[in-house]
Amino acid sequence: MCGRYATTQTSASLHQAFEVDLANSFVELEADYNMAPTKLAPVLIGRRSEEPTAGQPPQRELLTARWGLIPSWAKDPSIGNRMINARSETVAEKPAFKKAFAKRRALVPADGYFEWYASPVDPDGAKEQKKPKKQPFYITPKDRSVMAMAGLYEFWRGSESDDWIISYTILTTTAEDELGHVHERMPLFLEPDGFDDWLDPAPHPPERLLELLTPAAPGRLDAFPVSTAVNNVRNNGPELIVPLPPEPLEPETPPTE
Repeated sequence: MCGRYATTQTSASLHQAFEVDLANSFVELEADYNMAPTKLAPVLIGRRSEEPTAGQPPQRELLTARWGLIPSWAKDPSIGNRMINARSETVAEKPAFKKAFAKRRALVPADGYFEWYASPVDPDGAKEQKKPKKQPFYITPKDRSVMAMAGLYEFWRGSESDDWIISYTILTTTAEDELGHVHERMPLFLEPDGFDDWLDPAPHPPERLLELLTPAAPGRLDAFPVSTAVNNVRNNGPELIVPLPPEPLEPETPPTE
């Protein structure tokens, strides 16, 4: 799964990276090195004009949305706390996601994301070590480019007196071999040549949409341990994505004669 990530882009940098239509997308963004569920984050969506021109791609619009998708039929927005990720294997059929998958698809820009590696329990010390130690890892493109994570978004309003809430989820898949040792799931990404089809709200065959989604190619991501300070959502700063220094090697015990 993807439960925390970092996003430090500005409206201008996202315009450059994703060719966003800034005329309808001026959004004040603040760097967030510890993006967590229920917080507001930048997402990119596609919109069609009322009289679209044949062959014209959808306009890309930048907005902020709440992490944790709230289905339109939900009675309480708290259900979104359990909808931060959607499994790509079942997203087209799950009641919570299938309507959004059909016509409300998004890109979720990120600098990188966090996963927690659980160290195996030492069988000799199992009585003392009841829970495995979890080490946070930061996973980011080796070239430090902006990730385009595949997402879905939805609109929700409890009553006519309530404000509309825009919420989103991130699609996941089985992790590639190099990252599978850290966590068995990872976000799905889109390449630029698939942006228009993914963002197009017009109907597309589900199998065609799923073909656009790919795990990051092996060798394109770095994964390194970072401070456990990221465990606390109140901590938020560039120090959270700084690699931990390598542990010093223990001196070898000289052989005894």
